[in-house]
Amino acid sequence: MIDAYYWGKTERISPEAPVPIVSVSHTENRLGGAANVALNVKALGAKAILCAAVGNDLKADLLESLLDEEHLDKSGIVRLDDRVTTVKTRVISQHQHLLRVDEEMTTPLNQSDTEQLYQRIVKLVDEQTIDVIVFEDYDKGVITPELIDKVVALANDKNIPITVDPKKAQFLDYKGVTLFKPNLKELREGLKVEIGKVDLPHLDEAVELLRKKMPFEMALITLSQHGVYIHDGKSSTIIPAHLRNIADVSGAGDTVISVASLCLALDTEPEITARLANLAGGLVCEKVGVVPVDAELLKEEALRISK
Repeated sequence: MIDAYYWGKTERISPEAPVPIVSVSHTENRLGGAANVALNVKALGAKAILCAAVGNDLKADLLESLLDEEHLDKSGIVRLDDRVTTVKTRVISQHQHLLRVDEEMTTPLNQSDTEQLYQRIVKLVDEQTIDVIVFEDYDKGVITPELIDKVVALANDKNIPITVDPKKAQFLDYKGVTLFKPNLKELREGLKVEIGKVDLPHLDEAVELLRKKMPFEMALITLSQHGVYIHDGKSSTIIPAHLRNIADVSGAGDTVISVASLCLALDTEPEITARLANLAGGLVCEKVGVVPVDAELLKEEALRISK
């Protein structure tokens, strides 16, 4: 999706309605959604291939030009005549977020469109060496239960690990994946349970309930200021958050799933995976706006805290 911005000043109220008038000084278009995960993967030195369904429209042209600027592989993207390309437009005045306008279509892909996207994924898996598949779900209708089942079966057949950053609609549809990464709010909503205390016993109980409903290998749960929880199927632990000057939490989840996915592709130990993902998520929170992790800074910080 595209994250679009209108930046400007507000100096008067509209005579047409009791709303502020923003005098726009400049506009900006950025890669958003799953493309931010791709930017993080690229920043960490790996190659990301985006697979998605977008509209056959001018916004898709803009999206592809943004991907070209970042040298991101768009060969997994299919254009569909009956969809629109998702654009989230934010109006910002004097650093105050006044309004967001969403242009999108969230109805699930039909069977024909799902099959078209799936066949594009099959082609990529057959032609390239794929080390890990990431489901970055935004509840926009592209990731359907049918697509999940097909891709998970394909990945398991090819011994490709799968990681998931879920949303509410398909929360319990990711049966058989390698690593499942909800945040605490998503875990509560997905299971429809209240997790009383953010401690090991309560989280272990919630993950055990989740595992009964939907089998998976590992759970990595982001706990905001409490850090992250990791359960590898045998043991679990909570890794506390590092003290940070938090500027903006936007995009931290994208960074966490990116680091965890690359660690999984490298067969890194689960606890080290969680520690690096936790560290990376904290580092991007020190920056304003959605930005990918700085690989060198992550390396320096990891070495510093390991001493």
